[in-house]
Amino acid sequence: MWLAPERRGRQGWLVPGFAMLTGVGVAALLYTREAVAVGVVAGLVLVAYGLQLAYRRDESALVISEAFGRGRNGRSHLRSAAMTGDVLMAGLVAAIVVQALREQPLGPLPWLAGLAAVTYLVSIFLTSDM
Repeated sequence: MWLAPERRGRQGWLVPGFAMLTGVGVAALLYTREAVAVGVVAGLVLVAYGLQLAYRRDESALVISEAFGRGRNGRSHLRSAAMTGDVLMAGLVAAIVVQALREQPLGPLPWLAGLAAVTYLVSIFLTSDM
């Protein structure tokens, strides 16, 4: 499969767009079940996750310190840390959606998703070339 950026085009928007549309769908479904507050939270979490995926679709890894080492080892550790964060965030989003669709209390899950979002935004701010 060819992965050159000039040939990807619209494919980079497929997963983020799906996540955002799913967020709107989950919110609408829960609205029809008269669980408006839970629907808004679950919808916003999914839309925010889709925006995060859209932001990262063409990102290259940037090392901000020597904490991960140098060269190939440093890139491997940085990618492993990023993948760990991605998997944990996807699991958190999935847990929120499942709890919302079951009409069960969300508990601390939205707060954890908010903490992850704030951490990500702060890290973008600190690592950007401003």
